Amino acid sequence: MPVRVRYAPSPTGYLHVGGARTALFDYLYAKHAGGTFILRVEDTDRTRFVEGALQEIYESLRWLGLDWDEGPQVGGAYAPYIQSERLSLYQKHAQELIEKDRAYYCFCTPERLDSVRKEQEKAKSPFGYDRHCRDLPADEVKRLLAAGTPHIIRLKIPLDNRTIAFDDLIRGRIEYQSNILDDLVLLKTDGYPTYHLANIIDDHYMAITHVLRGDEWIASTPRHVLLYEAFGWTPPAFAHLPIILDPSGGKLSKRKGAASVMDYKRAGYLPEALFNFLAFLGWAPGEGDEREKMSREDLIAAFSLEKVSPKSAVFDDKKLEWMNGLYMQERTVESIAPDVVAIWKERRVLPPDARADDPKVVAAIALLKDRSKRITEIADTGVYFFKDPEEYDEKTAKKHFKSESIPILKTLAGKMLQLPQFNRKSLETVYRDYAEKSSLPAGSLIHPTRLAVSGISFGPGLFELLEALGKETSVRRINTAISWIERNAR
Repeated sequence: MPVRVRYAPSPTGYLHVGGARTALFDYLYAKHAGGTFILRVEDTDRTRFVEGALQEIYESLRWLGLDWDEGPQVGGAYAPYIQSERLSLYQKHAQELIEKDRAYYCFCTPERLDSVRKEQEKAKSPFGYDRHCRDLPADEVKRLLAAGTPHIIRLKIPLDNRTIAFDDLIRGRIEYQSNILDDLVLLKTDGYPTYHLANIIDDHYMAITHVLRGDEWIASTPRHVLLYEAFGWTPPAFAHLPIILDPSGGKLSKRKGAASVMDYKRAGYLPEALFNFLAFLGWAPGEGDEREKMSREDLIAAFSLEKVSPKSAVFDDKKLEWMNGLYMQERTVESIAPDVVAIWKERRVLPPDARADDPKVVAAIALLKDRSKRITEIADTGVYFFKDPEEYDEKTAKKHFKSESIPILKTLAGKMLQLPQFNRKSLETVYRDYAEKSSLPAGSLIHPTRLAVSGISFGPGLFELLEALGKETSVRRINTAISWIERNAR
């Protein structure tokens, strides 16, 4: 059968990087096999629905380039499947299980269930539903239903203590005994299915061949196997992905503040870098292949579930930043300029009508791009290209803004004004000749100038920087620095 996989997020919040890794593995597996990648929104838990979460999930997936291949057609594009639009299908199949005696109505109130839980906690026994309604007489069930008594539908777990087994494509054979499973809820009082029921039915009707999901779902899989058995359906292949840890060793999760995909976008990371990084969280190309930086095409070609490790993976932000720096060097100035300009506009560094193709903007980004690991780093450090320094780095000023710097800066400013061509080559000649004739070390010229025009002690080459700033701006800033030194130098 052709490979068909699905990523099935719930709109209970943003798409954090753990969920994105699952979606990415689904995508890589489908593309490697020439199969189909499906997006299905599992929104049946209405109590946890977060307004706006769906749009952020869609935006996150599209930003990473994880476009899905199937779904209802909307405006020439595929929309995802939405579970809340398929309620009648789930209700119908829940009734089918009742008729097959594989499920039953449960009329227990929340108060009774809470009382049962407390008694089990007091006895220090494992919690599970006590099956109070499992064998209610048919007449009693009929009477309660006719009276409109609130109820749910539960699965009848076999009571013969059988072994329930499945072959995990990453972890091998996994077995559970049925006596440790309780009768899980399939349909809630509001008519909405639980994840377990809707997931099984949708996977069957969407002909899903492989279910890739986090290892937290391993404990639920035996119940899912029993549900497939109850319907008479063949289950898909299961692959439970390794847990992702934060650098401190704890599980990476929303509750512990795991960053969302859009947080990484806002922090200046590139989608291709995050894509590459996430692919290596639990997977590697294999023995003899030491590559860590791989294109999307190479990742698709190399990906297989056999190379996914069951061992936990660590989300190393420093490694992600390193990888992002590599991709930054490959990017053209034109491809990142709109993002940088958007940040500068938001911070009012540039006016609202500033253009990403403005020569001054292009020149600034070109000088900073290869020295920056993130887009936001360009935006943070490049402000001095457009605004005169309002202050100078204190430590650097103590070292390089001394009284003896005043005549040096005055001489350099005068020579700059006389240049017919204000470019890197002519500026380099000015500084070299001045250093030779005055027997001054080059640093005594370069460091005060850099601090004067930028306010900081680091950045692109000084002569390229001066050329980008232009003669008028460079001389003005040097004169401003001279005045500052005259007031403050000791």
